[in-house]
Amino acid sequence: MQSSSPLKYRELAAGAVKDSQLHRALGKMRDKVGRNAVNLYNQIAPGQDSRLAAKAVRSRIVDNLDVVLETLAENIRARGGQVFLADSGADAVEYCLQVARRHKVRRVVKGKSMLSEEICLNPALEAAGIETVETDLGEYIVQLKGEAPSHIIAPAIHYTRDQVGALFAEKLGEPYTDDPPSLTAMARKALREKMLTADMGISGGNTACAETGHVTIVSNEGNIRMTSTMPRVHIVLLGIEKIAATLEDHDILLRMLTRAAAGQKISTYISYVGGPRLPEEPDGPEEFHLVLVDNGRSRILADPDFREVLHCVRCGGCLNVCPVYLNIGGHSYGSPYCGPIGAVFTPLTRGIGECSHLCQGETLCGACKQVCPVDNDLPRMLSLLRAKLADGDPKWDVRPQSRAAKLAFGAWSAVMSRRGLYDALLGLARLGQRLLPRRNGWITRLPGPLGGWTRGRDFPPLAAESFGERWARRNRDGRDA
Repeated sequence: MQSSSPLKYRELAAGAVKDSQLHRALGKMRDKVGRNAVNLYNQIAPGQDSRLAAKAVRSRIVDNLDVVLETLAENIRARGGQVFLADSGADAVEYCLQVARRHKVRRVVKGKSMLSEEICLNPALEAAGIETVETDLGEYIVQLKGEAPSHIIAPAIHYTRDQVGALFAEKLGEPYTDDPPSLTAMARKALREKMLTADMGISGGNTACAETGHVTIVSNEGNIRMTSTMPRVHIVLLGIEKIAATLEDHDILLRMLTRAAAGQKISTYISYVGGPRLPEEPDGPEEFHLVLVDNGRSRILADPDFREVLHCVRCGGCLNVCPVYLNIGGHSYGSPYCGPIGAVFTPLTRGIGECSHLCQGETLCGACKQVCPVDNDLPRMLSLLRAKLADGDPKWDVRPQSRAAKLAFGAWSAVMSRRGLYDALLGLARLGQRLLPRRNGWITRLPGPLGGWTRGRDFPPLAAESFGERWARRNRDGRDA
C-alpha cells in the first residue's frame, strides 16, 4: 500500500506542480479522452443508455447487492467456477497464495487490476517466491520502473516515449529507440514468453453479470485474453460492488464505461470469463476462481450518505477533468485510486482522519460530476467528509478538528454574519495591505498563515471601494437625483 500522509501529499504535490512534462501528458489525456467522453455523451438520445439510466442501474444494484452477489456466485459455480468472498484485502491475498501453492505456481501473469494494487497482491506473491509479471503495457512500464500506477486507466501516462525507450534499453537489453511501434514490439516480445510459460493468470474485472454468471474485462491491447486463457489457472479479483443484475443492465454500464474510460463507443477487446474450459473448447483455464473483495465496501454500503460512491465503475473519467489531479498527478495521492474518486473512496476505506488531506485537497468545482458516466455526486461526498472532519463522527472514528481551527472558523462566521464588523475589518485590511510587498500592483507575500496563498501566486489587492459600497453609493446617488 502506498504511503498516504498530509506531509507526503504536500511534498509530492509541490514537486508535481513544477513538472511541466507531467502537465503536458495529463493535458493531452484531458483533451483527447476527457473531451471525447463528453462528446459521446452528447450524441446519446435523452433517456436512451444515458448517464442517468446508468445511475439508476447502479443505484438499483447497490441497493440489492446481497441478492445480486448470491445470484452471481450461484451461476459461476454452476459453470464449474469457484467463488470466494474475501472480507479484507489480506483474506483475498491469502486465498490467491493458497491457490498458487496448491498448483505449485512459479510464474503469474497479470491483467490490469486496480484492486490488486489496493490489496497489495504483487508484493505478497513476490515474497512467496512467485514471479509476477504485469501484461498491460502501461502497468508493465511502471513495474519495470518500480513505481505505482499514476492513473486508473493509463498507468504510465507520466512517461515520455524517450523515457520508456531508455527504460527498455536498461531493463530489457534492447537497443534504444523512441519509436512507439518499436517499443510496443519490444514489450510484446518480452511478455509473450512470460505468457506462454505462466502457471497462473490473475486479472481484474470491469463488471460482472449475475444473470449470466460471467465477468467482463475490457482492453485495447488483447493481453487479457492471453492472461485468462493460456495459464492453467485463472483468478479474477472483483470488488463486491462491480456487478450488474441483468444482461440489459450490463450492456448499459459497459457502453457508458468505455465512453468515459477511453472516449470510445466500445473497447477493442471485450472478454467474457466465468468458468473453466469446457471439453470442446480449444483454450481456457483448467480452474477458474472469482474472488469477491469487500475490504471496507460493506461499511460504505451501510451509510446512506456515502453509498453512492459504490456506483463508481472505475473509468478514470473524473481524473481527466479534475484541475487538482491535472496539476499534481496520481502519485501525490499515495493511493491506487487518485483524483476525485480517490479523494472520497480512500478516506472511507483507510480512515477519514488518516486521509483528511485527500478530501481537503479537492476544489469542489463539479467537473467530476459532469463527466462521470453514472453521474456520481463526488462534490457532495467531499463536502460531507469535510463536515465530519470539522464536527467529528464516532461512527467513522473521526475526532472533531482542533480547537484552534474551530475558533478560527467561528470567528470567520461571526464576521461574515455581521455587516458592520465586516466593513470595519475590511477597512483595516485596506490600510494594512499598504505595508505588504507588491509586484505590478499585486501583493507578492501575505502575512502569517495566509502566506500559503502567495507561495506560488500573487494576490490581488483589496479594491479601494467594495462592490457593496459601490452599490450603496449608486442607489444613494440615484435617490438624490
